[in-house]
Amino acid sequence: MHPVAPLRPLPAHRHPEHLLKLAREAWGGQTDLWVFGYASLIWRPEFESVEHRDARVHGWHRALEMASRINRGTPECPGLVFALVPGGSCRGVVYRIARERVDAELPRLWEREMPNSVYDPRWLMCHTREGPVKALAFTLSRASPNYTGTMEETRLVDTLRNACGRYGTTLAYLLETARCLHSRGIRDRGIERLVALARAHALTD
Repeated sequence: MHPVAPLRPLPAHRHPEHLLKLAREAWGGQTDLWVFGYASLIWRPEFESVEHRDARVHGWHRALEMASRINRGTPECPGLVFALVPGGSCRGVVYRIARERVDAELPRLWEREMPNSVYDPRWLMCHTREGPVKALAFTLSRASPNYTGTMEETRLVDTLRNACGRYGTTLAYLLETARCLHSRGIRDRGIERLVALARAHALTD
């Protein structure tokens, strides 16, 4: 188990504006831009896209191992959200943002996902039925102070029972992600185990 470390001032190279500038440069402005969603970006994308496809990335997996002190918890009672962490593979959804809309949509996406620069933005190869696409994804380093690692069951259940932030509870976030993936035919055994754990402790029906 990894304790949740306190937040520290961001160095210049981690400022959201700097990372957004790097993402724009990597995109180049000549093509449409793809974004990979693996949790709330699937059920609440909040940006305009012209196409979406089911997709799989290799070398990264979805894990409920990122501390959330605002959206799904508080500094006193941190919640958890999903992140892409190294290893394995992950099924999700890729969205195509039209080139002429990127200047409007990318800052909105950045404001949502990167206000504190917790994630490491990466361009990952996403495999779809229609062929591979390179997409922007928000990943989490195991060296991040927000990375919790695998929690012991007692602490995890306590988090699911009590953590609540400005967008609601960690439990509701987990259940909505599970529901959305199931509706798309995407199976995630890790999420199934988490939902079963919540049911075993009478946190949900």
